[in-house]
Amino acid sequence: MKVETTGTQDDVSIQQLQEEHRRYSEKLDGLSHSPYLSAEEQIEEVRLKKLKLRVKDEMMGHRPFIRFN
Repeated sequence: MKVETTGTQDDVSIQQLQEEHRRYSEKLDGLSHSPYLSAEEQIEEVRLKKLKLRVKDEMMGHRPFIRFN
């Protein structure tokens, strides 16, 4: 998810959230390439999806300050 900032108040926070969201996406992509996930990998996949959603929700909380592309 790419976010373009329109102000400077939360720029650092938003950039950190973007980076965190990107890292979770990359980890999920790595898991999705496996034809079979172990029980531990399935738990990790669910955990990463929840973390990614939490970060997205946090970014949406900054909505008045940003524009989503």
